[in-house]
Amino acid sequence: MDKVQIEEIKRLCEQSKIKWSTHCLERMQERDISRTDVKSCLLKGEIIEDYPDDFPHPSCLVFGYAVNNKVIHVVVGNDGEYIYIITAYFPNTAKFEDDLKTRKGR
Repeated sequence: MDKVQIEEIKRLCEQSKIKWSTHCLERMQERDISRTDVKSCLLKGEIIEDYPDDFPHPSCLVFGYAVNNKVIHVVVGNDGEYIYIITAYFPNTAKFEDDLKTRKGR
């Protein structure tokens, strides 16, 4: 599988070809993350981890910023027609280095 490209994610995001799972929306609500925050991250972000073998679609971890400029991570899948928001969260230094891009222990 081709790895998910950020340009493709941005293009589909701009076209609002986004699928939001119920689970994801519930987690976002718990974490006070809006759809606008997720879109902001995807449109201006960068891929920091790739998961080309994810099922049912290749996915990746995008580092970016919410509308309030807080760092946010979004896991997003892509089938070429839609992007699928798997989860979104505010990263912390318990799991990531101080840059919030590098996973600890890697």
